[in-house]
Amino acid sequence: MQRTFDDMGTPLSDVTFCIIDFETTGGSTDTDRITEIGAVKYRGGECLGTFQTLVNPGVPIPPYITMLTGITESMIFPAPRIESLLGTLTHFIGDAVIVAHNSRFDMGFLNAALIRDDRDPLTNKVVDTVPLARRLVGSEVPDCKLGTLAARLRLPHQPSHRALDDALSTADLLHFLLERAAGFGVLGLDDLIGLPRLDTHPQASKLRLTEDLPRAPGVYVFSDANGRILYIGKATNLRQRVRSYFSTGESRRKVGSMLRVVHRVDHIETPDPVTAEILEMRLIQRVMPQYNRAGTTSNKYCYVRLTLEEEWPRLVITKNPGTGKAAGSLHIGPLPSRTSARLVVEAIESVVPLRRCTVRMGRKYSAPTDAPVCSAAQLGVAMCPCSGTADPDAYAEVVRFIASALTSDSSPLFGMLDEKMKSLSIAQRYEEAANVRDRMHALSQALTRQRRCEQLRAAEHLLIRHQGVVLELDHGVLVGTRLDDQIFTPLTTNPGPVLATIEPLLAPADPPTISGVPLSRDLYDELMCVSRFIEANAARIDVLECSGILSSPRCPIPEPGGSTLRQVA
Repeated sequence: MQRTFDDMGTPLSDVTFCIIDFETTGGSTDTDRITEIGAVKYRGGECLGTFQTLVNPGVPIPPYITMLTGITESMIFPAPRIESLLGTLTHFIGDAVIVAHNSRFDMGFLNAALIRDDRDPLTNKVVDTVPLARRLVGSEVPDCKLGTLAARLRLPHQPSHRALDDALSTADLLHFLLERAAGFGVLGLDDLIGLPRLDTHPQASKLRLTEDLPRAPGVYVFSDANGRILYIGKATNLRQRVRSYFSTGESRRKVGSMLRVVHRVDHIETPDPVTAEILEMRLIQRVMPQYNRAGTTSNKYCYVRLTLEEEWPRLVITKNPGTGKAAGSLHIGPLPSRTSARLVVEAIESVVPLRRCTVRMGRKYSAPTDAPVCSAAQLGVAMCPCSGTADPDAYAEVVRFIASALTSDSSPLFGMLDEKMKSLSIAQRYEEAANVRDRMHALSQALTRQRRCEQLRAAEHLLIRHQGVVLELDHGVLVGTRLDDQIFTPLTTNPGPVLATIEPLLAPADPPTISGVPLSRDLYDELMCVSRFIEANAARIDVLECSGILSSPRCPIPEPGGSTLRQVA
């Protein structure tokens, strides 16, 4: 069953608990059967009803079980079989949260009986009082057996190895533990379910920092006693995510050292997760917290540039987009690394005879009479204008072909690469064919991302609505988010000196409004986040306003695939 904010965030006083206990003929769900059922329902501390019955197991009761429970063969002989009780029992349980002391045992027998009767097993949420007791009172008792806990905690009902008595005792234990758990900030059902997984290290005392966090999407900020920001993260459920840092399931190496110096947890609540993701990106890029890795790699981004400002254009890898005359060049990027940029360049140069020499050739360049022909030209895979051997018209046609492939129709270029890969595979040169495949994949990814960003930039001012949330985009950059029935307002933050410092950083960078200007590294991740969101939810998004053109790329980018690739993989 998928958890939702509504059910997981339900206050514990509004949760209906059904406490169950079974007596059985043994411990195996395969060979043993239920002999007695006890169940009691509570909500807000009030008993709503009880369910108790003996059950004819259809198998003998071992003597030691009779000695333990007092249930004899003569007692269960006239009792109904479990098959006739399952419908009534499941109706009694309903959609309540099931509670048991060692829930694996009780739920195992109940679901096994349901399956044998061709019924679906129960999918209710389950609370096990054994790990809860270990977490909350483990240091006060010698063990967490129900009898020990009932005696040491002086619970009103004492267990007797009879189903209803044990269920009532477990109910008393549950209410005792709920009162104790309130000191850990356990206010909702999600808090209660997650509490047993919380670490017992000294930092668990800092759970109080999470008490005011909402169960809503947003960004959270960890800071130390001096107000220095340590970590920024996003969440679809702020409270649940931040509390998970204190869970035994959190194994990241640096989390422990970070929690030792965390002094404050601030948050920014957002209407939806995509807004939270974008705000996280902006803050990480501008604050560069000590413990953040994700979102800090944009300084490694680079571009592939076709130097159209030169008489004989070539492909170069550059850290920043061209300026001046070079600003009119054709750029692909940002790309995530120089390695991926090199694969893009190699993919094009492997099938198109573009010059590979690094000589700068302006409009007035004249080749020396004694210039040697480069090795690539001697092999017939490139032209060599620097030696004066290249034909200007033929070279211009090559440049037009590349420009067209990079901006509109890429299928001819990918067709050439695919043919090369197939010929290498047929010749059993599988390693070289795999290299071509990798270059095709890098080029395909680069062009796909490029056109997805260009699609958003071409839409100019765009308003879209998704599940009651309206996003305002300016050339793909998020400038506002609101609920459908509200006006655009500043994002809500909780008060505090840390957020007063970073709130100005939430504003978007200046969007790229000039057509043809390369996308900046700082905006690339943000536009890709918006693009992924729109693509994943296209069928559920309403376009409210668009001042430009919103359309998919005219020619889809081929993706390497097929039998040839599988042969060389």
